[in-house]
Amino acid sequence: MKIVDRQTKKEYEMNYDKSVKFLYNNVLGRVILKLINNHLVSKIVGSYMNSKLSIKRINKTIKENNIDMSLYEEKEYTCFNDFFIRKKKELKIDKNKNHFVSPADAKLLAIKLDKNARFDIKRSIYTMKDIIDKDLSKKYQNGYALIFRLEITDYHRFHFIDNGYLDKYKYIKGCLHTVQPIAYNKYKVFHTNSREYTILHTENFGDILDIDVGAMMVGKITNHYDKKKFVRGEEKGYFEFGGSTIILFVEDKKIILDNDLLLNSALGKETIVKVGEKIGTKYK
Repeated sequence: MKIVDRQTKKEYEMNYDKSVKFLYNNVLGRVILKLINNHLVSKIVGSYMNSKLSIKRINKTIKENNIDMSLYEEKEYTCFNDFFIRKKKELKIDKNKNHFVSPADAKLLAIKLDKNARFDIKRSIYTMKDIIDKDLSKKYQNGYALIFRLEITDYHRFHFIDNGYLDKYKYIKGCLHTVQPIAYNKYKVFHTNSREYTILHTENFGDILDIDVGAMMVGKITNHYDKKKFVRGEEKGYFEFGGSTIILFVEDKKIILDNDLLLNSALGKETIVKVGEKIGTKYK
C-alpha cells in the first residue's frame, strides 16, 4: 500500500518488518501466528513492556524510526509502555465548529459506505453487524467509514473531534492480528480483533460510531470511561504497545471530506493526518 504525506505531497511504499512478512506470507508463519495472537501472549508481552527491563528498547525504537522527540513532553520513562503513550508538548486543534478534524496522528483511508452500510477493503466485505454485533446499517447507509491506522512512530493518544456526549462503551474481546494492510487479504481484522465501541452524539456532525481496535501483541485500549460529555480536542483515551486503529462511521450528508483524502483513498492510498487537523467540513 502507498502512503501520501499530506504536507509534502510525496508518496512512499509501506515497508513491512521481516517478521510480519513471515507471519502473514509463510505457511509456518501462519501456524505460529495462531499461537501468538491471543490474549495470554498479550498479557505476557504486556508485563514485559510495563517493566523496567523494557526501557532499553526505547532509544533503539527512537533511532530506528526517526521519532522527533522534541514534539513530546520531557520526562524519564519508567518502561517502554510509558514511552509508547507519551504526551505531546502542544496539541494543535482546529476550533472551527464547521471543520471535521482527525482524532489522532494516523494514516487515513476513507471509504464510502453502500446502501447497506457495507464497505470493502482488499476484497474483504465488512458489515456493521460483523464489527459491532449490532445492525446499524439504516443509520449509516451511504455514509463514510474513516479508518485511522496508527503506527509505532505515531502519537498513541486519541481525542474527541467535536463537542457532545457519548453512550456506554461496549468491549468485544476478539484476537490480536496486526492492523497493517498485509493482514487485510487473509483476515477480516476489523471484525476479529479486540475492540471497543461507543456512539458519539456530536453537536455538528450527527451520531458518529467510534470503534477503537486493538492489534498484535498488546494492543491494549484505554478509554476514559468517566467522561459522559466531551469537548473538541479533549483526550478520549490511548493505545498501549501494538499498532492500533480507530474507525469512525459517519452518517450520510453530515460531512464533506477534503478532496485530496477522497482521491487518495479512491486510489487505495492512505494519507498522513495529524490530530486536530481539518479533514473535512460540515455538510450544508
